[in-house]
Amino acid sequence: MEHTTKDNTIAVSGTLDGRCTAELRDRLRRALAEHDLVVLDLTDVESVDVTTLKLLAAASRTAQRQGRRLVLRGASSGVRRLLHLSHLRGLVALEPTPRLPV
Repeated sequence: MEHTTKDNTIAVSGTLDGRCTAELRDRLRRALAEHDLVVLDLTDVESVDVTTLKLLAAASRTAQRQGRRLVLRGASSGVRRLLHLSHLRGLVALEPTPRLPV
């Protein structure tokens, strides 16, 4: 996993799996301590495993308890499908996907 941070947005790329959860958890914790809204940009993420999705759901719940929000941007259809199949979709806020002109 690689990441860049600008203001309240953390852009990650590569593979998000159990090997990067500690680093991602720390980044999210710091960002949520500084901002009421944190956007995690997944646009350049190649794959995500269920361990990472559980981390995102837990971070989202923690943020809500603190009166803050975590929103996922650029979640691919595969990530959205995995959120649905793992029953975590209701726990994680997704930024709406822009519709392409017809």
